[in-house]
Amino acid sequence: MSSIIQSQAVDMNTALFPGESGGIEALRWDNVASFFPIKQRRAYLNNASIGALSTPVIAAVNYFMEDVRDNGRNNYPEWCRYADQSIKSRIARLIGADRSEIAFVKNTTEGLVNVANGFPWKEGDNVILADIEYPSNVYCWMKLAARGVSIRWVKNRDGRILVDDIRALIDDRTRLISLSAVQFSNGFRQDLEATSALCAEHGIYLNLDAIQWVGALEMDVRKLGVHFMSVGGHKWMLSPIGTGFFYCRKEVLDLLDPPSVGYHTVDSTEDHMEYVLEYRSDAGRFEEALANFTGLWGMDAAVRIQLALGAARIERHILSVTDYAIEGLLKKNYHIVSSRIAGERSGNLSFRHPTGDAAEISQRLRGAGVDLAVRGGNLRISPSYYNDVNDIDRLLEALPPV
Repeated sequence: MSSIIQSQAVDMNTALFPGESGGIEALRWDNVASFFPIKQRRAYLNNASIGALSTPVIAAVNYFMEDVRDNGRNNYPEWCRYADQSIKSRIARLIGADRSEIAFVKNTTEGLVNVANGFPWKEGDNVILADIEYPSNVYCWMKLAARGVSIRWVKNRDGRILVDDIRALIDDRTRLISLSAVQFSNGFRQDLEATSALCAEHGIYLNLDAIQWVGALEMDVRKLGVHFMSVGGHKWMLSPIGTGFFYCRKEVLDLLDPPSVGYHTVDSTEDHMEYVLEYRSDAGRFEEALANFTGLWGMDAAVRIQLALGAARIERHILSVTDYAIEGLLKKNYHIVSSRIAGERSGNLSFRHPTGDAAEISQRLRGAGVDLAVRGGNLRISPSYYNDVNDIDRLLEALPPV
């Protein structure tokens, strides 16, 4: 969004939903579930796959669509300003960053590719990955083999990725460690503080796939020393599909060469006839073209809800719900797959029936109005802040006996 566009923009300090009484600011812990229609019909425990949408998020999307319906592109300068200043500021506040360090992406993969394809690799360099990563955090690094970059795989220990095992793989050609902050298959929460300290000790960059963390667990990228982080909005953020953000620490902004460039990569006029490839001074240089404003309005509403509820309290609530689930599952003699070690738990909880087939059980649950995922042959629940113990009770009642 160019400086010219920003200078032309009118004041956008108006309510996101003009005329709406209450709105997001009226959300409280005792009423937030009522803003999620799915809660009235199902025990939806699959937010780590695609999160359910709230009525404020839908209202925000509709508000933007109605603006385009009624005004065409006339408010385009205002869209740019609002997205660049207001929405990015709120995202930054959620993760402990600065607005200038945020770029919009359509999914986590796009952010990971910014790092993989933009990093100044040299032949013989290596990157360290876990051997249980989601494919998005694998294929972009595998593709670097053509540039002489190799992967060093950290072998998991019963689904856990230990910092000492990462340390053992580091040599003088290790440039970057790329990990899921929370592993999708079993919910293992990486020790980011120790991992970051290891990176600092060896002068290595830390890149995170944090789609399974942000929105469920409290995040402070500055405190943790993260260099790059990618988050899709459609899971724990409870944001529309096709939204997300990429964090690039300001001190390493110039390290990456944007792999895709376009008219939003630079500061220019709307005349579009001044061909000067000078990158924007902030992370917006990674936004090569028109952003998904429709989805971003929805993501903004989702972020505003999280800020209103508080990230720390959201984390406590989610962990308390999974605590309750663990207790109930153990009473039913189910096996808990996820780590129960302090500091290694997340919003994802994986478990299994000692003899039953996970896919068949999942289908049975769906018929009973309970939704979860099957990952690695295990059942996985991922309750969000709008879920409660009633959803877990419904799950426990619908599970087949052991």
